[in-house]
Amino acid sequence: MSWGKGRIWFNGKFVDWKDAQVHLMTHALHYGSSVFEGIRCYNTKKGPAIFRLDEHVKRLLGSAKIYRMTDERINLKTLRQVCIDVVRENKFQSCYIRPIIWRGYGGIGLNPFNCPIEIAVAAWEWGAYLGKDALEKGVNVRVASWNRAAPNTYPTLAKAGGNYINSQLVKMEAVLDGYDEGIVLDSNGYVSEGSGENLFVVKDGGIFTPPSSAAILPGITRHSVIQIARDLGYEVVKKQVPREALYIADELFFTGTAAEVTPIASVDKIPVGEGKRGPITARIQEYFFEVVAATREDKFGWLTFV
Repeated sequence: MSWGKGRIWFNGKFVDWKDAQVHLMTHALHYGSSVFEGIRCYNTKKGPAIFRLDEHVKRLLGSAKIYRMTDERINLKTLRQVCIDVVRENKFQSCYIRPIIWRGYGGIGLNPFNCPIEIAVAAWEWGAYLGKDALEKGVNVRVASWNRAAPNTYPTLAKAGGNYINSQLVKMEAVLDGYDEGIVLDSNGYVSEGSGENLFVVKDGGIFTPPSSAAILPGITRHSVIQIARDLGYEVVKKQVPREALYIADELFFTGTAAEVTPIASVDKIPVGEGKRGPITARIQEYFFEVVAATREDKFGWLTFV
């Protein structure tokens, strides 16, 4: 893992990792006023390729717009190119890319408008988020005691730093109780998502996933998996998922830029199906990894070669 090494694009220029610093009184440090993305670059037989770059940058710009953090320097063309340049500058074959926009040092208090908008893009080498064995054997999860926020409290369509305080509570609780991950319910008691992943349920050959109204972040990998599943001939339905559906599902799996497509082996110590990766999950996973390795036709135009 190349954490702490290399070069970061920081407010318009490349600097060494150790020099990408902010002031103690940076607004985002005190109030969570940042928006960010996680993007994967894969090592393919045709060279490094960034997965769904445009969609990630567009979501970042949407998050910034929701929080009134727009700036003339921040646009699709510029950010797209910077993400490519960061991979090239660091000579990565595969990596995780982290663009972030935040309110910097300029004042304190909840009115942020006197604080400058700052932007950076970092990258590092990062393997399987939930462990290399998880992609095959699956992970053990618990339903969290914490819920996602109710509608019109904070905007879940924005990938904002402050939103992830809730996710940290979910993750820490799971880890301290001996689980790999947690599943969060929404304010109505229906399944929402993992601490940092979307969730899919497989039952009787059909595939279900919670809708955007369940306080989820509408994931780009989630959208990709929906397209993959339909291309394989499966019906995918976005619908409310009651908690107990997790216990009687044939298969469950997480999706996300970091998690990719990760099977769930058990929920609250109840095995999911046979307690291992199921056949539908395996087919979707195989398709996904073939696309990102450029060994299968990129029929949806998801790869941007560096």
